[in-house]
Amino acid sequence: MNIYNDLKLQFKIGDVTTKLLFWNIGFFVIPLLFFGLLRLFKIEINYLNYVSLSTVPSELLFKPWTIITYAFFHYDIFHILFNMLMLNFAGKLFVTFFSQKQLLSLYFVSAIFGGVIYIVSYLVFPALVNQTVSMVGASGAIMAILVATATFQPTMEVRLLLIGNIKLVYLVLLLLVIDLIQLPMNNTGGHLAHLAGAFFGFIFVKQIQNGVDITAWFSKCIDFFVNLGVSTQKTPFKSVHINPRKPAIKPVSRIITKDKTQQQIDAILDKVSKSGYDSLEQSEKEFLFKMGSN
Repeated sequence: MNIYNDLKLQFKIGDVTTKLLFWNIGFFVIPLLFFGLLRLFKIEINYLNYVSLSTVPSELLFKPWTIITYAFFHYDIFHILFNMLMLNFAGKLFVTFFSQKQLLSLYFVSAIFGGVIYIVSYLVFPALVNQTVSMVGASGAIMAILVATATFQPTMEVRLLLIGNIKLVYLVLLLLVIDLIQLPMNNTGGHLAHLAGAFFGFIFVKQIQNGVDITAWFSKCIDFFVNLGVSTQKTPFKSVHINPRKPAIKPVSRIITKDKTQQQIDAILDKVSKSGYDSLEQSEKEFLFKMGSN
C-alpha cells in the first residue's frame, strides 16, 4: 500500500477533526506546489487574492465564496503549523462533550460570523475605515471551538508542555488577553476575527444549554446536499414466478460471510479508536482500504 492510499484511508476513517486537518493542509500544500512550479515559467499568480476575505464589501459580491474559503487557507508554514496544532487540540476536546456534526457546523458557521465581523469592523471603527486588507486563516473558527469547550466545561484541566496542568478556562482567557493586547498593534482585523469567533463559541454553548443549537441550520444544509447524492427512486415491482416443486434456498452462506466481514471491520476500527491508526498491521490497513473501496 503506497503513501497515497494510506493517507486516503486515514482521511476516510478519520473523525471531523482529522478531515479538517486534511482540508487545511491540502489547501496549503497543493496550491503552494502548483503555483510555485508556475513561477519557473515566469507565471506569477497570487492565488490568495481569490480565496482571502477582503475588507471591501463589494469584493464579497464578486467572490462570495471567500466568506468560507479564507478559513481554510494560510499565509506561510508557521501560520498553518500553529493553527493546525490548535485545531487538533481544540477539536479533540470539543468532541468529548459535543457531536462530530456540531464540530463541523461550528467551524463553518463561526468562520462566517467572524468574517462578517471582520468586514463590518473596517466600516465602523474610525481607525480602520478606508483600509483595504485581506485575511486568511482558521484562527477565528478554532477560537470558537476552544471557547465553546471552555464555556461548557471551564474546570477541565489540560496538560501543556513546559507548563503542566492548567484549567482550560485560564488558557482561553490568556489567549483572549493576548488578542486584546495586540489589537491596536498589528493584524487588527485578524485579532478581531479571533475575538468574534470566541464570542460565537460562547453564545453557541449558552444557547445549547437553553436547548437551542444555533448551528443546526448548517447541519441541515449538509444533510440536504449529502442526500442529493442518494437515489430516492424505489425499485419497481417485478413479477416473480415460484416453482412450487423446488423449495426456496436461503442465502445462508452470503449472510454469514457478510457478518464475518463486518465483524473484522468493527474489530479493526475498534483498534484504531483505542490505539490509533499507526497501531494497525499492514494486512489490516490493506483489508480496511479494500473494504472502503468497495
